[in-house]
Amino acid sequence: MAQETVQKTAFITGASGRLGKAMAMALAKLGYAVCFTYLSSAKQARQTLKELRAISPASQMVRCDISKVRAIERAFAFFARRFKRLDVCIANASSFFPTPLPNVTEKEWDNLVDTNLKGTFFTMQCAVRLMIEQEFISRIITMSDVSASLVWRRYAPYTASKVGVQHLTKIFAKEFAPTILVNSIAPGTMLLHPDRDAGLEKDILKKIPLRRLGTPDDIVKAMLFLIESDYITGQTVSVDGGRVLF
Repeated sequence: MAQETVQKTAFITGASGRLGKAMAMALAKLGYAVCFTYLSSAKQARQTLKELRAISPASQMVRCDISKVRAIERAFAFFARRFKRLDVCIANASSFFPTPLPNVTEKEWDNLVDTNLKGTFFTMQCAVRLMIEQEFISRIITMSDVSASLVWRRYAPYTASKVGVQHLTKIFAKEFAPTILVNSIAPGTMLLHPDRDAGLEKDILKKIPLRRLGTPDDIVKAMLFLIESDYITGQTVSVDGGRVLF
């Protein structure tokens, strides 16, 4: 009797659009069943799920406020009821907005740190609980930021949260080697919002040696590299066009 083939799976937070969606679609094309979370953009999430299922019919979506631990646990319970394994977890959900000093509010701090740092930690922890029971190598990828290696004005809570993500990546990598590989991707400036000032883009480009903004495809390539690599863990891969050189 032929042995049952179990489809590889990926769990991605915050993947209804942009970078998360690009990574989800790339994994679906590789044959993964993708389960992704969304928060407020239900219409956009349904469209993403439709596109995923056209490639990988078993794909799922689940609503989750990544800043709430119970919500993360419920999302992983939803995943575990539907899939027999977890190959890749990508902690992508993130909050980003300026918070000029000295007027940062507690609400702003909690929004950024709870989503970016606490949310990443508990996403990783829930993923590990499933992965440690498996007899094959699995992978966790966190999303950091180029700002973790720079000193940005007006973004103190955000940059602090991303520094924390990089350190958590190292801790989990050391704690759960050799069967769980944990790495981080640190994007530089991706495509700006269409309504942003064109002059701002020119100023940003002056600080990028490769003289262009990043794209979701640049992040996808880094993700695929980390998924295909068996001898890399605890590292942060900067995808920033050389921005950290300035």
